[in-house]
Amino acid sequence: MLIRIEGSDLPGRRAGAEADLLRLRDVQVGMQRRAEVVDRIPADAREAAWQVEVTSREVDGLLDVGGPWVHGRLGARFLYLSWGSVTDDRFELFRRAKLMFGDIPTEVLRAGHDGAGVLVGRLRLTGADGGPICARVRPPDISWTLE
Repeated sequence: MLIRIEGSDLPGRRAGAEADLLRLRDVQVGMQRRAEVVDRIPADAREAAWQVEVTSREVDGLLDVGGPWVHGRLGARFLYLSWGSVTDDRFELFRRAKLMFGDIPTEVLRAGHDGAGVLVGRLRLTGADGGPICARVRPPDISWTLE
């Protein structure tokens, strides 16, 4: 199953001290594959997008997802968007956002599993505090569609 995550309103594009600090510390956001954060994008980019492929299968009548991009236990699977600052080519993780598969409408997830299109999640990457979005991102803060 192909998944595309599209992020807008990155926190480093805003005016003010918080955004200045994000730019100064070279803060980046990327998708987490196992323990590694890849496809990193600067916090002041205009937009961000990632595309990953996950496996999906039926388990006792329920749809389960897996693969190197998927974290969590059966029934509580999710993707991580991970934030960190880069110093001397070293990524220092400081914040993560969880995109839960359980928050995707069942019919949309099932259609993705059936190969009817690409599962697309859209979200703002600036949190309520003005910094990078973190913790569990739930609808309406993320919308899921099949395209």
